[in-house]
Amino acid sequence: MKITLADGNTIPVLGLGVAGIPIDATAEMTGVAIDAGYRLIDTAVIYKNEAEVGEALAATKTPRDGLFITTKVWPDRYGFDEVRASFDESMSRLGLGRLDMLMLHWPAPATDLYVESWRALIELQQAGRVSSIGVSNFFPTQLQRLADETGIMPAINQLELHPYTQRLEEQAFHAANNIITECWSPLGRSRCLDDPAIVAIAEKHGRTSAQVILRWHIEAGRIAIPRSKTPERIRQNLDIAFSLDRDDHAAMAALDQGLAGKLGPDPEIAR
Repeated sequence: MKITLADGNTIPVLGLGVAGIPIDATAEMTGVAIDAGYRLIDTAVIYKNEAEVGEALAATKTPRDGLFITTKVWPDRYGFDEVRASFDESMSRLGLGRLDMLMLHWPAPATDLYVESWRALIELQQAGRVSSIGVSNFFPTQLQRLADETGIMPAINQLELHPYTQRLEEQAFHAANNIITECWSPLGRSRCLDDPAIVAIAEKHGRTSAQVILRWHIEAGRIAIPRSKTPERIRQNLDIAFSLDRDDHAAMAALDQGLAGKLGPDPEIAR
């Protein structure tokens, strides 16, 4: 299943996030995911495993045009020329000639370089080196500034989003501006898995808590990129061909704690 982005490109709704996967296991787990049917792989410079993702891409028999590969520029390389240089380095590590999605990893507002850096992504897209461009951890005011100053709104904003922090304000802004919401830490770093409400839904459907949460994301029109270090869970997370009912969605909605439920850093001050 895929979602169509504002730029006309399509992206799978479920992918493998490789953040936190040990470097020496990344190539194997990426290969396992692709063999299992994942077609979206999400990495970043700061994860320090782009080369290992590239190793898996070189080894797979899956055609390149059947895969969607994302990487991200870290704020220490923000600035027009630095972003382009960082991109070239990432492409070398990944072993790719074209990238499906390039993102700015954090807004890093203290440096005030994210608009200039966004212009570099726009140019890379216009040159055909990147198919789609997006951002990660941006708030609506920052997204609006990108559009106001460059005329181009990101196709995706990747956020920490899980049952305990559902980012309703950001999702509403995304919906109004044709931005797809992509969720990192979609399982809440596993802290949501034992929640009684989620366990009850899982038992009702004969599924795991992780499958319930991932299905919840997909039915809401979001992209989810769970990570896993074990082949069994990687395969299990892909097996979400079932449906949640209205009561299930109401129970999930009741778990939201707003930004108080965040487990990661505050993007307004981070990086």
